[in-house]
Amino acid sequence: MLILLPPSEGKTAPRRGRALDLGSLWLPELADARRRMLDALTGLCRDEPDRAATVLGLSRTQLDLVDRNAGLCEAPTARADRVYSGVLYDALDAATLPAAARRRAASRVAVASSLFGLVRFGDRIPAYRLSGDATVPGVGSVAGFWRDELGPAVGAALGKGLVIDLRSSMYAGFWRPPAGLVHRVATVRVLHEVAGRRQVVSHFNKATKGRLVRELLEDGADPRTPGELADVLGALGWKVEMGEPGRKGTQLDVVVEDL
Repeated sequence: MLILLPPSEGKTAPRRGRALDLGSLWLPELADARRRMLDALTGLCRDEPDRAATVLGLSRTQLDLVDRNAGLCEAPTARADRVYSGVLYDALDAATLPAAARRRAASRVAVASSLFGLVRFGDRIPAYRLSGDATVPGVGSVAGFWRDELGPAVGAALGKGLVIDLRSSMYAGFWRPPAGLVHRVATVRVLHEVAGRRQVVSHFNKATKGRLVRELLEDGADPRTPGELADVLGALGWKVEMGEPGRKGTQLDVVVEDL
């Protein structure tokens, strides 16, 4: 089973730790692609800071992030689950998972990263700023760059398991399941229902996904199909509605009334 999460825009910068080692990251076959993206980003931020601020969508009060990006190769690193922060990661609260659930998280969870493609929770990375909708001079569209690189790597890493895709739309474009794999992909959407009306509410959508992943890791079930996942979530107390299979997989709607 592979649970795909979006990154957080905000990140906690490590105060100490060894420098980045691209060769130590999960999916080492992506090392060359990671180096190209890293070199393009750091070079832009070092040599053209004004242009970098525009590319990164930064305001005048965020220009320190350009300097941070310029020094990524020497910056301290920490585990990815400590660098990524925000609503989803606060709700998941990986640091407080029981030992068995932490082991499952280490092997079952991956985070989409504009800089590194995909990382595991235990991968040591620096805090960086790069959105999935950016276009970086020298490599082009971030989403397009990773879409070309991630396909073979994800397929090999998945084996015969189920993909549980909780990525936001911005990061879903980094990897799209090939036709032969869609039957093993479950895309999860959270809907808030009030007085019979349903809508996606970004903040609470993220928090609910964090809690859902935490419960899956604590439970330890290993569903192999979208239908089995729906049954597991139902047994955990979630209201789940399963759609028809499509080109992105089978959509599971998790409907919540209380946020």
